[in-house]
Amino acid sequence: MTISGALHQYLNRAGIPYEVTLHERTHCALQTARSVSISADALAKGVLLRRANGYVLAIVPASRQVRLEDVGSCLHEPVCLATETEVSELFDDCETGSVPPIGEAYGVQTIVDERLEGLSDIYFEAGDHYSLVHIRGLDFDELTADILHAQISTHH
Repeated sequence: MTISGALHQYLNRAGIPYEVTLHERTHCALQTARSVSISADALAKGVLLRRANGYVLAIVPASRQVRLEDVGSCLHEPVCLATETEVSELFDDCETGSVPPIGEAYGVQTIVDERLEGLSDIYFEAGDHYSLVHIRGLDFDELTADILHAQISTHH
């Protein structure tokens, strides 16, 4: 796999040009950033959270971790990490543990960390542990323009 079907269709429908880069298998976003020599601040990672009536996808830089309290405050309800089974069921065209940070491609409400705004380039997992999508930061800003943006992360 190089890019999940849902992500590929979503980016094409949105008219967003992208490149896919292959890399050696990694087990976390920080390893991925190091393996392809990009800043972990420009690698967007998706973290699926459970809420009372469904899910929300938090998108944060790989250099940071989601603050559940901050997401909960923004949504006015508590959230917790989704289980691996829940992630696999929702992102069923992706490898286990690989979550593309484009919730709209999967019909999931999304919240974006403000630290990803205004970057020149954005990278993110394509749906497996070997492929990385690269888009212009302006295109990422356009994709997330109608999504809630807030400060929802902290340093590792």
